[in-house]
Amino acid sequence: MFKKVLIANRGEIALRVQRTCKELGIATVCVYSEADRNSKYVKLADEAICIGPAEADQSYLNPVAVIAAAEVSEAEAIHPGYGFLSENADFAEKVEASGFVFIGPRPETIRVMGDKVEAKAKAKEVGLTMVPSFNIDREAKFEETAKAAAKLGYPMMVKAAAGGGGRGMRIIHTESMLRNSIGLLAQECERAFGDGTLYAEKLLSDARHVEVQILADAAGNVIHLGTRDCSVQRRHQKLIEEAPATNIPAKKLARIGEQSVEACRKVGYLGAGTIEYLYDGSSFYFIEMNTRIQVEHPVTEMVTGVDIVEQQLRIAAGEELAIRQRDVAFEGHALECRINAEDPVSFLPSPGTVTAYHPAGGYGVRVDSHAFVNCEIPHHYDSLVGKVIVHGATRPEAIRRMQRALGECVFTGIKTNIALHQRILENSSFRRESVGIDFMDSMK
Repeated sequence: MFKKVLIANRGEIALRVQRTCKELGIATVCVYSEADRNSKYVKLADEAICIGPAEADQSYLNPVAVIAAAEVSEAEAIHPGYGFLSENADFAEKVEASGFVFIGPRPETIRVMGDKVEAKAKAKEVGLTMVPSFNIDREAKFEETAKAAAKLGYPMMVKAAAGGGGRGMRIIHTESMLRNSIGLLAQECERAFGDGTLYAEKLLSDARHVEVQILADAAGNVIHLGTRDCSVQRRHQKLIEEAPATNIPAKKLARIGEQSVEACRKVGYLGAGTIEYLYDGSSFYFIEMNTRIQVEHPVTEMVTGVDIVEQQLRIAAGEELAIRQRDVAFEGHALECRINAEDPVSFLPSPGTVTAYHPAGGYGVRVDSHAFVNCEIPHHYDSLVGKVIVHGATRPEAIRRMQRALGECVFTGIKTNIALHQRILENSSFRRESVGIDFMDSMK
């Protein structure tokens, strides 16, 4: 096992990784920007190194600064968390070339699965079912694109090949809308991801967003930790996640788990990863693979008892999985609500100083947050300030527990979306387990 790990991230995930490292006896090095100098995870780290100013491209997105910090601190491995450099194949290559272990998949796997067009081709090659789609050639005449679009049918979703985190996508209803959107979206994606490559896929109306958690070691052992339902989204950003996905026949769930495992085995996957699907009530359609730990990983941990970060560390250190598929047991139901520093009505960001903070507690409740009284929530980064996770014997019990837990949460000095979560939990459609990805539009 590693003696020292550098955590190349911030916020709640930096603290989450740090906690498991400490439990395993691993010293931690936290890198931080000037905006995060007084953060909780910085204070709790064994070593902390400032890598730049508040702007992410000069700190958390700066591979040279991160690797230099690893060299100075003599860390053995780098955990990228999620976001920032976690799915950057060039960064993973530089980490390994510098003599450190990248706690994640091999760079070539990140490169293939990070490009949604390549990922779809690879997923199709290994036998997963695709959402009908076509690649958009911006050099071709629009008439050719229009013909492909007419064959696919409207409405459709135009997406960035290099997109992620709910960005780089647009719903298209007509040919004229397609004509007007391609150039603009390509420019946006070029600025956001450094790649303006686009593709279009059939829009599955009100399908459910279901994903499968994978663990794979270097010896070729691959298992899945069941499913998560992440259908409650706003502008393609997940708000509430739960495990397991319900109201799906057991045979279908077993089959999609087996297919996901086989797909990862065929591509030689390593570490923790998530394969995401759309489920239309009869079939699962592959949409993408995330080659990192997910924000919503705690709900899987709650129903399986498996520490996914610990497994990441053990796999990266060269250990074989001690867990086999037959050892994975699913107990009860778990929900996670993402608490963002934003207005619950206008959704405008609400950075500032947390003047009072009281997290929820009690049986079956877990709160992953880097917040504390008088901490600063900077405007430079994602607005996530924490996650409330609950576990219950049944889904109704988990919903009631989450309602109670959210009622206990107190944040003052900033606005949060807690009130929005409470509205969702009270919604009759949500409580009947029948919501799809269009659910939030119907709540307006």
